[in-house]
Amino acid sequence: MPAISQGPTSRIFFSQRLRLHYADWGNPDAPPLLLIHGGRDHCRNWDWIAQRLQNDWHIIAPDLRGHGDSQWSTTGTYNMEGYVYDLAQLIDQQKLAPVTVIAHSLGGGIALRYAGIFPDKIKKLIAIEGLGPSPKMQSERDAQTMAERMQKWVTKQRELSGRLPRRYANLEDAFKRMRDENKHLSEQQARHLTQYGVNQNEDGTYSWKFDNYVRVFPPVDMSRTDVAELWSRITCPTLLVYGRESWASNPETDGRLEYFKTARVESFAGAGHWVHHDRLEEFMRAATDFLAR
Repeated sequence: MPAISQGPTSRIFFSQRLRLHYADWGNPDAPPLLLIHGGRDHCRNWDWIAQRLQNDWHIIAPDLRGHGDSQWSTTGTYNMEGYVYDLAQLIDQQKLAPVTVIAHSLGGGIALRYAGIFPDKIKKLIAIEGLGPSPKMQSERDAQTMAERMQKWVTKQRELSGRLPRRYANLEDAFKRMRDENKHLSEQQARHLTQYGVNQNEDGTYSWKFDNYVRVFPPVDMSRTDVAELWSRITCPTLLVYGRESWASNPETDGRLEYFKTARVESFAGAGHWVHHDRLEEFMRAATDFLAR
């Protein structure tokens, strides 16, 4: 895998009083392309893809609130409405619409909802495992009473309030944790992701940049019916990407594809949840073909 060469410029925008960061790969006269990362990740996880596409696109990769170099929520609460609003702010402030989007996991969920709310502002969309919990998992959650969901949320919030960011003695220890998280990563990938995913503490140790509170979603979200209605409003060509070794459920077989009017699914053998890392070259061929149509 080729090394990352010239990197992007760091820029800032504001949303709901939060100071949010994004990486800008230049080429402002080219069509805009947003790359949106997943939970507990950061914008520099897209570097290999950005490097390959930067000559043809104006690439912007934001750090979600509570992630990377973006500010943490002052309340310790992270919900989808806030994430969607941040995306709306970035697109409107930078005048990116109609914009093309590639998004992963949580980022995919954000982008899909935004595309249903503002269908005229998205030109094309690739969502890598972005539909969230499978219908089976969602049914199990829906079966819980509001009291049960609130009790679990309060318990988890309290647990996280006393959980200090884990400290690694050196970068090598953090790198090993990154490799443990995804066995498909090459050594170079894991080191790159680790380098941009940690801050050095005052005592010389290292901790991940993300806020621990991003691990917990509020007990109330849009209903499955509401989310499906947003999916049905998407008008842009949409590619739903899945790894055949992932925990995520493939929408082509679990019924969720039926809610989309303009989407198709492409799955990748030998890939888990991070398809764009696990099968970079195959993903790039599929992505460039989709974007060129």
